Amino acid sequence: MTRTLILLRHAKAAQVPGLADRERPLTERGERDAGRAGDEIRAAGLSPDAVLCSPALRTRRTAELAFPGMEISYERDIYQAYPEELLELLRRTDPELGTVVLCGHNPAVHELALQLGGGDYGFRPGAFAVIQVEAAWVDLWPGEGRLVTHWAPKEH
Repeated sequence: MTRTLILLRHAKAAQVPGLADRERPLTERGERDAGRAGDEIRAAGLSPDAVLCSPALRTRRTAELAFPGMEISYERDIYQAYPEELLELLRRTDPELGTVVLCGHNPAVHELALQLGGGDYGFRPGAFAVIQVEAAWVDLWPGEGRLVTHWAPKEH
């Protein structure tokens, strides 16, 4: 069974003096770009079975706008994670799920995308990478995937 992993970086967030990092909201552009990312994912014929998301406000809002009406699983381990920790989280994913979104933060999301699917691209706010893997989630390791596409709002 081929599996699809969509690694989504939160959209553009505001820098608000005195506000805790976890509580940073999206900017107006970030709100638009999050919706556009979801539109692009759907236009590619992808329909997530699960959305795993950091509990930070900017990632929660990105996931809500990109995948309206979907149940989102907020995973505290995604916030401030290293790529290896994200990989471990994915290995615990239900083996029956075919398409999984992980909505998180740089640099970990970008580094994981490069480790799994290779490529040479940036990962600006609101960007996503679609990576296909043949391995079961539990057997996911660097180099196991194939980059299908990369999308970033500023490029489109």
